[in-house]
Amino acid sequence: MEREKLVINGGNPLTGEIEVSGMKNSAVAIIFGTILTEGKCVIENLPDISDVSDSLEILSSIGAKIKRLNKTTYEIDTSVIRPGSSPYNLVRKMRASYYILGAELGRFGKAHAAYPGGCDFGTRPIDQHIKGFEALGAKVDFENGYIDADTDGKGMCGSNIYMDCVTVGATINIMLAACRAKGTTIIDNAAREPHVVDLANFLNASGANISGAGTDVIKIKGVEQLHGVDYAVIPDMIEAGTFMVAAAATGGDLLITNVIPKHMESVSAKLIEMGVNVEEYDDSIRISRNGPLSKIAVKTLPYPGFPTDMNPQMCVLMCLANGVSTMTEGVWDNRFRYVEELSLMGAKITVNGKTATIEGPTNFSGAPVKAVDLRAGAAMIIAGLIANGKTEIDNIRHIQRGYENIVEKLSGAGADIRLVTFAEDTSVSVMN
Repeated sequence: MEREKLVINGGNPLTGEIEVSGMKNSAVAIIFGTILTEGKCVIENLPDISDVSDSLEILSSIGAKIKRLNKTTYEIDTSVIRPGSSPYNLVRKMRASYYILGAELGRFGKAHAAYPGGCDFGTRPIDQHIKGFEALGAKVDFENGYIDADTDGKGMCGSNIYMDCVTVGATINIMLAACRAKGTTIIDNAAREPHVVDLANFLNASGANISGAGTDVIKIKGVEQLHGVDYAVIPDMIEAGTFMVAAAATGGDLLITNVIPKHMESVSAKLIEMGVNVEEYDDSIRISRNGPLSKIAVKTLPYPGFPTDMNPQMCVLMCLANGVSTMTEGVWDNRFRYVEELSLMGAKITVNGKTATIEGPTNFSGAPVKAVDLRAGAAMIIAGLIANGKTEIDNIRHIQRGYENIVEKLSGAGADIRLVTFAEDTSVSVMN
């Protein structure tokens, strides 16, 4: 049986230019959002990652016609689909597959799908999704690993919904379910993330009537039908942030293009606080560093706060700073599982509850490590780029879920990184 791993020889600063791909979190929401339309949608700037290919495969499995126009552009025709027929194993592969529930409810008034999978960050309930579906008129049941939601032929009806906590997934799912509901839906305490806004823009371009996306109150006036549309996904702020931190960690000088600088403000502010040079342009950011890094304190929060998906990458950079830094996780319960892997490379990190204390500066040493989740995998790559010697990263399927052509992008900026395919039973390696 063949597996893949990343092999990195550290010590090379990142220089030159890297282009950011389309946003993973926007892409998967918009792909499932096409279920609400009754025509052909052409979606551009889709990242070439497994979460996107898995989402497209789920749509294809329920009858959507998918045509690849080029590497990042797909035509999706959901005119004729079979609601409730998504395969269990496909849906279990990713967290965002739960958007099929909101989309099917919005169009058909009923939905049936497996409980979603994805990265393990401890308890990740979908109670706010269910609360929203029920407020819109659906009865929701759980049985044998599946979720069933049904309005008994009545369809969705607008409602006022207060979110008990800020949750991106539930905000998006309720938007999908409410687009074609009778009447007006108001989501209070809604998530404000850029991909919430991006989905709202896509739906509005398709004929929906959504206002307030990007604020904590979203108003959705139901419409009878949505039509096909051509739409381009926004750049991925987490990929951009990952490259920003990587450039700072390696002491490089890197221009990161296809970026919306406003989305990066919380990351940029912390990098500047640490002593990194950050130059913003219209659609790009330049990162450079020559001097030492200062200790800082970071707490992850919903947007526009510092993103939880940048916690592991930033923690690697904090390991290089002079003094004691702290990283407090304000979103997920189990985000710090990556700490054990960084410790194998020499990091001095102590976790107490939701706060990690980082002693720096650290001289990272290459070691065999694994990606325990998507963003942890990105952190292992950054640690490998600055480590003395060779780092081998296993379990890279997590990384492939969210980073398009990361080996090619980093190699083009001077990194010594390779994708290695090896046969487990013979330990024979073949270099790609």
